[in-house]
Amino acid sequence: MRSVACTVVGGGPAGMVLGLLLARSGVEVAVLEQHPDFLRDFRGDTVHASTLGLLDELGLGERFAALPQQRERRLTVRFDDGGFDEDFSRLPGRHQHVALVPQWDFLDLLATAGRESPHFHLVQNARVTGVIREGAAVRGVRYLDKGGMVREVRSPLVVAADGRQSTMRDLLGLRPKNIGAPHDCLYVRIPRLPGDPKRTHLRFSASGGLIMINRGDYWQTALLIGKGEAAAARADDGARTRELIVRLAPYLAERAESIGAADIAALQIRIDRLERWWAPGVLFIGDAAHAMSPIAGVGINLAIQDAVAAARVLVPGLRNGHVTTRDLARVQRRRRWPALVTQGIQRAAQKRFVAASMDGSGAAAEPLRVPQPLRTLRHLPGFSGLLGRLVALGVRPEHLTGSLAPLNGRC
Repeated sequence: MRSVACTVVGGGPAGMVLGLLLARSGVEVAVLEQHPDFLRDFRGDTVHASTLGLLDELGLGERFAALPQQRERRLTVRFDDGGFDEDFSRLPGRHQHVALVPQWDFLDLLATAGRESPHFHLVQNARVTGVIREGAAVRGVRYLDKGGMVREVRSPLVVAADGRQSTMRDLLGLRPKNIGAPHDCLYVRIPRLPGDPKRTHLRFSASGGLIMINRGDYWQTALLIGKGEAAAARADDGARTRELIVRLAPYLAERAESIGAADIAALQIRIDRLERWWAPGVLFIGDAAHAMSPIAGVGINLAIQDAVAAARVLVPGLRNGHVTTRDLARVQRRRRWPALVTQGIQRAAQKRFVAASMDGSGAAAEPLRVPQPLRTLRHLPGFSGLLGRLVALGVRPEHLTGSLAPLNGRC
């Protein structure tokens, strides 16, 4: 494989969906993934109703439903003085829930579906190290294969879907605008026992924030901490982490005792975005274009919507072997507004829920109450349904229309 119509850098949800859509449209596409497999823990895996509907349109709904998963029709948010539920039971369409699915299973499903097309080429163990240029335009990439050999693949278009630590951004000297996030996050696994809460829930308090994701026999637990506090949270074999978890969820006290520093994974939270998502011959989508906070688990779904919009705009040009900068700008115009609105909502939530729950040292402050607007709105009929719709469907869900319409229902 030396030449294709499109090279996609990054085998995450956005890159895999884009590769699948292009291949099914008859476009020769190479998806380059730097890892040998998809088995990395604590990756985002909240699949919202917008994505579930898209999988139905792709003919993959039944395959996805067969994956091991937790389905949530409500998510509970609790503060020191009460809380509210996000209600998904009134969503339009077939899916009145969000699905919590290990991301490696989801990516395996997309890879398997992609390989059913002769136009789809997934290359794993491919670490991109450089770009190929013709004048000012990018015309492919160089990468190291699993044996350390330098390979190259040429294409009229390269799509960077390689996440918030984008190598393609670095190679092109692009710097995203930092929007800011007041916190980082620690992940630990805690056994789940009979008598525990049944649903995934979020706890915000003067002592900090805790997100508990129901994985059946264990909790995937996310503890919010101040910026740069990960080392302190791991000190003394994780004593501070255990203390904060128990303070926010006392029923975990006995189980938390087994948590040591080696069991704690740290995630640096970033919210940023590129001012321009494209350059001649290259397009950025997903977190490479606009990194999201984990709040509400919208990142995967927003990235997948980017991929659908990109495919719909780019397929005609890729079929003809010529994609213009006007085409690339159209993708950004279509998806920039949903990204801006979603980041704005996340920043507001950070200010209200997260920053207010910490004084910089993690020490207890005044009790954290439900924010005033939510105290008022939660009593209005249908409010939880509106909030659930915003979370589960997003600002501008995309569908297989236009150049992608013939894909509807195809297996």
